[in-house]
Amino acid sequence: MSTPSYTIAPEAYYKVYFHAAKHPHLPVNGVLLGTQDSSRNVSIQDAVPLLHHWTSLSPMMEIGLDLATQHAGSSDMKVVGYYQACERVDDTSLAPVGEKVAGKIKAGFEDAIAFVVDGQKLGTSESALVPYVSTSPSSWKPTSTNPAPFSPGSKFQLEALETPSEAAKLVREQNLHFAFGDFDDHLEDVTIDWLRNRSCLP
Repeated sequence: MSTPSYTIAPEAYYKVYFHAAKHPHLPVNGVLLGTQDSSRNVSIQDAVPLLHHWTSLSPMMEIGLDLATQHAGSSDMKVVGYYQACERVDDTSLAPVGEKVAGKIKAGFEDAIAFVVDGQKLGTSESALVPYVSTSPSSWKPTSTNPAPFSPGSKFQLEALETPSEAAKLVREQNLHFAFGDFDDHLEDVTIDWLRNRSCLP
């Protein structure tokens, strides 16, 4: 049986990047939306940011996840993955709450993936995402595939190679991350369109 592959569109990468850039000293998380073809190729097309005040699997997390799932369905997509960035730039471990959320996503999508942002690669031309795969419904580990993720021949690819550099440029030159809002922000200001974040896209 073929193993799944994952391709990340620029829009999805930008949103993950903006979320981490807007709250550099806080943990942030969200979900990834996409589609899958008959060959198990997963196309990650969008990201929906959830929280930047999370420490546990809270009711707000559950509500945000449900709303993101409904939004995915209305856009002919599925929730196919989870992402998080940690408080420390050198921390690329998937938090226990992240494992739980990723496990919930996997219950609805067998080939679910999780990514942790590598803060030390933000602002570089390299992908700042560390993929985690599930070894059981409640256990996730960094992928140990060869070739390395996002290198030629890997099962993990960016749709456009220049995406990391472009994301850094959009933050540095246009401050688009300040226009970005997550579910936490929406709870404080209901005019914030956290599900789509159209105002922060180039």
